[in-house]
Amino acid sequence: MEISIVPVGTGSPSVSQFVAECVKILDEKGVKYEVTSMGTEVEGEVGQLLRLAEEMHCAPFAKGVKRVVTSIKIDDRRDKTLKMEGKKEAVRKRLKEMKGQQ
Repeated sequence: MEISIVPVGTGSPSVSQFVAECVKILDEKGVKYEVTSMGTEVEGEVGQLLRLAEEMHCAPFAKGVKRVVTSIKIDDRRDKTLKMEGKKEAVRKRLKEMKGQQ
């Protein structure tokens, strides 16, 4: 899952303190994740991911935020297990093959 949580109306353009609160939830749950500049990627089963998304979405409200916009993207492949590193490695492999064809 890729998730991006944006608190609205905080009085500041910075959202890092709220992102850190959301990532803290992932740390506490012990799930594998990767923070990127535009969102956070999380590995897990779909049900688990949706529960985590709800918990992360609610975290800014607990800090007094009145509005939160959350975007979620889920890649659910059923023929084999997906891992973040495996997906990146597949692209790197293709790029290497493409460079070899030039």
